[in-house]
Amino acid sequence: MYNRLRDMREDRDLNQTALAKTLGVHQTTYSSYESGKLSLTADLLVKLAEYYKTSVDYLLGLTDEKKPYPKRK
Repeated sequence: MYNRLRDMREDRDLNQTALAKTLGVHQTTYSSYESGKLSLTADLLVKLAEYYKTSVDYLLGLTDEKKPYPKRK
């Protein structure tokens, strides 16, 4: 999971500081999420999934399908 977070960030040419600012956390906190030292909260997982336009399952490594699920109506 943690490699996936780093890979997605790097694919967008973002550094940890820029992404942390977008998520409303400090860079060192985001670094701890990415390295697995801290567990991601459900709220942060949802923010990341929305930001990357993917599913929480993809971020967690439960699927290799990047495409997000359809939104509920």
